[in-house]
Amino acid sequence: MTGTIINIITVLVGGSLGLFLGTKVPERIRDTVMAGLGLFVLGFGLYNFLETNNPLIVLGSLLVGALLGEWWKIEEKLQSLGSYLESRFTLKNDGTNMFVHGFLAASILFCVGPMAIIGSIQDGLTGDFNILATKAIMDGFAALAFASTLGSGVLFSVVVILVYQGGLSLLANQLNQVITTPMMAEMNAAGGILLIGIAISSLLEIKKIRVGNFLPALFIAPLIVYILGFL
Repeated sequence: MTGTIINIITVLVGGSLGLFLGTKVPERIRDTVMAGLGLFVLGFGLYNFLETNNPLIVLGSLLVGALLGEWWKIEEKLQSLGSYLESRFTLKNDGTNMFVHGFLAASILFCVGPMAIIGSIQDGLTGDFNILATKAIMDGFAALAFASTLGSGVLFSVVVILVYQGGLSLLANQLNQVITTPMMAEMNAAGGILLIGIAISSLLEIKKIRVGNFLPALFIAPLIVYILGFL
């Protein structure tokens, strides 16, 4: 859960700075920093992909995963979940609703996304928290921006991060005895491709990609390795 703890710290620091600085941080600085993070995530995704021992396994997992993701409409459901939760609260001028809105908006942003899932699984299975550490930096800057306008409720989103990401990591840790090294290599490679998709779609905004629909590839990749072991 190291990555989750780092994530919590960056959100608290970023949110606190946001409360202190208000809207004094220029938008162009935030944009430039996010672009830098996007380039890093792109490179880090490529680095993970190079762990593969058989690129065809990664390709197969992505294709099968994409078909399942589109069939189950994972990306659409993630977005619908975020929209539904946000619509449950209306932004008013009283402190209570402003607090709740900040808490809810930040929690959705920090947890409803492929990077949280990929990073938490990798952290739980291998102890490698690099993905969550990268996400933590992004969340820290987002918390700064959110807290400057939505207030202290943003800071309390760390409770959701702890339960959600920490829970995923603990669950993945239970599978540590089942997942072999070759399975892990292909899972990491598939996750690397998803990271590249996140960089292109969300961070660099080059082309919109429904990355959420590729999430089943993380489970298909080790399954293919397992099946090939019998052939």
